[in-house]
Amino acid sequence: MATNDDIVTASSADAPSHTVESLIRERLSSALGGARGSFETALPTVAFVVAWSWRHDVKVAVVASAAILLALLVVRLAMRQTPRYVMTAVIATAFAAFFALRSGKAEAAFIPGILTSAGYGVVSLFSVLVRWPIVGFMVAAADPLIAQDPPALTPLTSWRRDRGLVAVCQRLTMVLVILYAVRVAIMFPLYLAEQVAWLGVAKIALGWPAYLCALAIMGVILVRGKTPLGAAEPRP
Repeated sequence: MATNDDIVTASSADAPSHTVESLIRERLSSALGGARGSFETALPTVAFVVAWSWRHDVKVAVVASAAILLALLVVRLAMRQTPRYVMTAVIATAFAAFFALRSGKAEAAFIPGILTSAGYGVVSLFSVLVRWPIVGFMVAAADPLIAQDPPALTPLTSWRRDRGLVAVCQRLTMVLVILYAVRVAIMFPLYLAEQVAWLGVAKIALGWPAYLCALAIMGVILVRGKTPLGAAEPRP
């Protein structure tokens, strides 16, 4: 049975240059989705805002958003592709529709997204403060040992023993904290001002485009860093 040290050594071997940054680049590239999934997630918001701007009717806007989701789901199934991103959009749209229909206000459809960003931001910041950064778990989840049958769950926590890996993941997680903070700081005042059209624009702009900016910043951190792997965290 592999020990924690064996796992860290095996993970180090996966990285060609034996640095923390190269390992994280490799793992994150396999864990992140593509532009199509993000497009499918954003399209229902576009339909909602356009329909509301046209008719100023919350029910019509919700129906338009649902129709787009149904079309996207049919396309995915017809092409025999995974509907994962569409189903994510279905859940998000369902919550948005619930808030909008319950209150009768179109801007209420954006409350779940604002609350979600605030929640993610708080959790991400807390993970940094306790030195269990969220990005570390993203890196660990892409470990090949997780995908084996039966899966080896040790990598989900063994990364924590590498001080260099923890330090880099701390910095990367703070990028996410800033992203979530920016989303809330921009969208919450727009919600209070009942600016539905601008909320839609902000949600789309602060979705995939802002996420790409965050990834670019992470990329700069990972390209410039040369942190060696294998510096074990002292046992408590």
